[in-house]
Amino acid sequence: MDLATLKKFKPTAYEDAADGYRATADMAAKAKDAIDIRISSGIRAQLEGEAATAALGELKELAENFHYVQTECGLVSTALGGFAHDMAAAKRKLEAAIADAQAAGCTVNPDGSVAFPAGGTPVDGKVPEGGTVTGTGGPASPTADALYRQAANAHPNPHYGKALEFANRIADAVKEATDADTKWAPKLRALKADDDLTVSDHDWTDTQSDTSGVREAGKSYLDSLPQPPKDGSPKDNAAWWNGLTPEERTAHLSLNAAQVGALDGLPSAVRDEANRVVFDQKHAQYRLELASIPKPPANEWTWITAGRFPVKVRTDEWMEWHRKYGERYEHLNQSLKGMDAIRKRFDQTGRDGLPEAYLLGFSAEGNGRAIIANGNPDTADHQAVYVPGTTSNLSNIEGNVDRMVSTWRVANSEADGKSVSTITWLGYDAPQSIYKDAPFRHYADDGAPAFNRFLDGLEASHSGGSGTHRTVIGHSYGTTLVGSAADHGTLNADDVITVGSPGVTVANAEDLDVPKGHVWNQEADGDIVPDIGRWGHGGHEWGNYWVVPSDEWFGAHQMTTDTEGHSGYWDEGSQSLRNQGLVVAGKYDDVKLK
Repeated sequence: MDLATLKKFKPTAYEDAADGYRATADMAAKAKDAIDIRISSGIRAQLEGEAATAALGELKELAENFHYVQTECGLVSTALGGFAHDMAAAKRKLEAAIADAQAAGCTVNPDGSVAFPAGGTPVDGKVPEGGTVTGTGGPASPTADALYRQAANAHPNPHYGKALEFANRIADAVKEATDADTKWAPKLRALKADDDLTVSDHDWTDTQSDTSGVREAGKSYLDSLPQPPKDGSPKDNAAWWNGLTPEERTAHLSLNAAQVGALDGLPSAVRDEANRVVFDQKHAQYRLELASIPKPPANEWTWITAGRFPVKVRTDEWMEWHRKYGERYEHLNQSLKGMDAIRKRFDQTGRDGLPEAYLLGFSAEGNGRAIIANGNPDTADHQAVYVPGTTSNLSNIEGNVDRMVSTWRVANSEADGKSVSTITWLGYDAPQSIYKDAPFRHYADDGAPAFNRFLDGLEASHSGGSGTHRTVIGHSYGTTLVGSAADHGTLNADDVITVGSPGVTVANAEDLDVPKGHVWNQEADGDIVPDIGRWGHGGHEWGNYWVVPSDEWFGAHQMTTDTEGHSGYWDEGSQSLRNQGLVVAGKYDDVKLK
């Protein structure tokens, strides 16, 4: 990089290229959605057999190619925008220095040196001559600054000091441009795909490396963009997103996908787009990591003689393997099991009319988090948000997703043509043990603020002119979280359904922040959880008695429940499931009560 190159440099050329890559990413996204939502779902809805299965497999691979193109082109667009930003800043500094030099009567030479005219007080009757100075990049320390000032002040020609300042500013600008070019060149070269049409796990993990590289190089560019509001409300988040330009949105989606995907109040389609990138990258990363771990030894057990009787114990070989890899091996397998279940839901779109899925939240850390919607909540006339209970985690998300698929089918059939979206909200750390964890409410109290923000976010992102009817469904310990959300904030809902509840932390239905008569409860025969609540594990203490929603004086509508046990409330064809769907669809008069 030299002066002539920087003077000729046109940031707009790279900005135009960034726009082109962003347009390509947008086209790839539309192609992916067309395949997933329209074509593949149409096949599932109308065709069966080997040919249909084979076609769906090919279409899935094609959609993944488009998703990869969308992700990488978004990164290229952001990288080009970042490079143009850095170079434009350097060029502005150069142009300002040249303009100031010319205004002062100096001449900037092609090599960056600055010629200054004769001037100053005559010495021996002769005006000090002009000359040429070359910049060194400016003072780099207090000592260098002092020497520079001393030399400028000592020179008989006052134009010398000014010329030296201009030359240093020019050298600074050229150096800044050189540094930007050196920084960005390898990052841009790294943004290229393999020469095949298969998107492998290595390809997806490579996008993580690419993202890190672009984020590192583009820190100044990203910092210059409007940032998400710190601890902002869902309305604040929505206002921030709506105020961004297309270029700024692409940059945030490309470099901060996890952050964007977690922001309540943003459009569901945007959160889904961000979380799908995080999901695919993490799925690939976990698969590769799992493949790198040695398999457990086949000879896990052996027999030893202890006293007079043989005892079965684990082998030393297996114990050593478990010490090194066991915990991580288990986490990877369980997380991948949950991720595969989420992918399975993606692949069900169109079957029996099931709408597209939206991934509104995802994390594989710890027990895992996942928020999956059936249908777009932003356009739905009826929303239902389901909070699962004890033992829920990413590994067993499939059952909780299936419950909301079943609820969607019933509610959709009863909604008189209005649209329905049902959501599984595993957005908190649920207690993992019925005996050790479930008796304590801190899991609910810790998760309640996030649940309230999510509900407020659904309100902020809804685009329907007449609003939406929102039902909150809690199961087991999930009802405790719902109660805590109402107890510590305002539950943004129209109806609440408590299912197999051990207690909701409040004394009566009127404390659940919905209109009177809009709290509904189910307790099945053989479900011991409400009784556990009555013993003090989750219920609300009222005098010497612990109150749960199944108790008459709590004030909830007691719905007819024809299923058995703690997990049968969503059995296909049951009145238990039908009653929930009727409430979600607002068909209160058709709900059967005890």
